[in-house]
Amino acid sequence: MMQHQYIERDSGRIVNERLFGDRMVRLLYHGVRENNAALFRLLTSGRSSQILGMLNFDRPILARSSFPASCGIDLSECLDAPETLDTPRKVFERRIRYAACRPMPDDPAAVLSPADARVLVGSFNDTSLIVLKEKFFCFTELFGAMPTPWHRAFSGGDFAVFRLTPDKYHYNHTPVAGRVIDFYAIDGEYHSCNPDAVVSMATPYSKNKRVVTIIDTDVSGGTGVGLVAMIEVVALMIGDIVQAYSSRNYEDPRQIETGMFLHKGQPKSLYRPGSSTDILVFQAGRVKFSADILENMRRQGVSSRFSHGFGRPLVETDIRVRSLIATRVGPTKT
Repeated sequence: MMQHQYIERDSGRIVNERLFGDRMVRLLYHGVRENNAALFRLLTSGRSSQILGMLNFDRPILARSSFPASCGIDLSECLDAPETLDTPRKVFERRIRYAACRPMPDDPAAVLSPADARVLVGSFNDTSLIVLKEKFFCFTELFGAMPTPWHRAFSGGDFAVFRLTPDKYHYNHTPVAGRVIDFYAIDGEYHSCNPDAVVSMATPYSKNKRVVTIIDTDVSGGTGVGLVAMIEVVALMIGDIVQAYSSRNYEDPRQIETGMFLHKGQPKSLYRPGSSTDILVFQAGRVKFSADILENMRRQGVSSRFSHGFGRPLVETDIRVRSLIATRVGPTKT
């Protein structure tokens, strides 16, 4: 079985990923999917995903002290006392001291990572050096049934895909500052975001259940990078996406609504435990991705299942929430 590696941003080292439930995913996507389509649809439905999540995440932790360590989780970052994190669900829905543990750059032109995740970036522009059309999602399906105003607004733009693994901190944070001009949910399936499943399926992220938030950053106090779409995508064993925007720490969480102003770097939503995906979509010519992310994607000698499945070097960078992923191009518009 081919291993999957990524590059750790802080150190630059190549890391072998321990893929949770890898054998189950391979059986589901290479056995059941190919031989029993009806059973495959049942197992990737919302009800089955909820049951799998309960079985995996709501059982008591017996070896409480060793479980977080085995997942690579640093409990010293947490706001809540370690003894209260007595189920996998509570561990994966943990809150952290993000201002101290996940500092963000002061640059008002900075676009931030929305999650602790592994990232790939791409473009819808045929002349771009990072064009990645129709690999992870179908653009015309991503925003829901056509026509929507967002298909035209983001045509020829750029995107970033953030893959959260089950051990990650599962709060999403706002990547930009701006005003919400649209917010809606799209029903769908619960496909795994395991790299093997993504390579096996045709554009799975635009088939899964997802929540779309459109943010206008060309407003007073905004980041000034045009319209930004933040799309939160459920996956296998993710029961829900809870909108919980807080302008101060985790206090007074609120449902996202049109007209709200979102401050950059604040908690926006929470994935119920499992693995999941964030997608950011930008308008053409408004952002420039960080050089190290682009260089890592093309790095040779890294065993990435994405590279193998898509026939080109395609390597993820492991990054932290609220860290720099892109900067503004051109003057701020207000």
